[in-house]
Amino acid sequence: MPSYRIIVDLSDRKLHLLDGNTVVHSYPVGIGKMVTQTPRGEFTIVNKQNNPGGPFGAFWMGLSKPHYGIHGTNDPSSIGRMVSAGCIRMYNDDVLALSKLVPVRTRVTIRE
Repeated sequence: MPSYRIIVDLSDRKLHLLDGNTVVHSYPVGIGKMVTQTPRGEFTIVNKQNNPGGPFGAFWMGLSKPHYGIHGTNDPSSIGRMVSAGCIRMYNDDVLALSKLVPVRTRVTIRE
């Protein structure tokens, strides 16, 4: 049984899925703007929702910091840029693939 955790590297705008200490997938992400920066620290996924509506694309995974999450986007050109209100944006296909692998309570580390 895999022991997944997520590391988000803000400096290179990538989300890494690890099984133990091995990176098994890396995805490009969009992150928070200078004035609404993505929070750094240790969090967990607390909920998951398919098709949340609005700008959140195909899937939402809420973090233990209220109002922040990892989600899809209806604006694929925003991936790789500092554009969000602090959330971590992924391509819809990527967030759907990730959501199938990681359960609620998965650890998420967000770092510079």
